[in-house]
Amino acid sequence: MALIKRKGEKETPGISTSSLPDIVFMILFFFMATTTMREVELKVQIDSPKASEAQKLEKKSLVSYIYVGPPTKAFSQMGTAPRIQLNGAFSSLQNITEFVAAERDKLSEKDRPDMTVSLKIDANTKMGMVTDIKQELRRANALSINYAAAKDKGTTGGM
Repeated sequence: MALIKRKGEKETPGISTSSLPDIVFMILFFFMATTTMREVELKVQIDSPKASEAQKLEKKSLVSYIYVGPPTKAFSQMGTAPRIQLNGAFSSLQNITEFVAAERDKLSEKDRPDMTVSLKIDANTKMGMVTDIKQELRRANALSINYAAAKDKGTTGGM
């Protein structure tokens, strides 16, 4: 048998990049669907109190947050007394009922009874301010209240 020699070395074919845009868009949509962005920029410092028994919230979409604590360093001109933050702005006790009504209006009719107000309050805030906030929440008929706390690592509690 005779051997046939080829005169040049055969080049490997190039990599097909025709499906590359599809892959890039799939990855982009995956990250867009799974990433959650912080909706509110915190303007108050919160050192959460420790809790021995803590439970996670089931439906976070039904939770509205009220933040209470001393202003951050960026807002140090406002003093060191604890301030209330509703959504992205400092507020007062009188605006809590309007805040609850606006948050309730964002929800569907069937989810409104399950709305929860979570209080994220600095551990050094006086209890009198917390009581005043709770009174305003009662006036707004927001009776499902959650106190946000960090789980104490030294205890064994159910989570």
